[in-house]
Amino acid sequence: MTQPIACNLHDYLEIACIYGYRVKLTLTDGSVVAGKAVDTVTTADKREYLQLDTERVETNRLAKLEVLTPGAKFSEVRF
Repeated sequence: MTQPIACNLHDYLEIACIYGYRVKLTLTDGSVVAGKAVDTVTTADKREYLQLDTERVETNRLAKLEVLTPGAKFSEVRF
């Protein structure tokens, strides 16, 4: 089983989804993914994902989330 992210960090993902923020994600391997935050998903085997409109990213691979939407409630989160 993978280690879930901290609850306070998960809250930022939820906020991004609620407001439909466009985000840029930097992953732990240095790759970058961008898209609109749509939902958070937990699978039957307890893996957590951030669903973007472009793809699904496992939350334990997140290093940084940058919000691209102007006027957002926050601008950056480091995991």
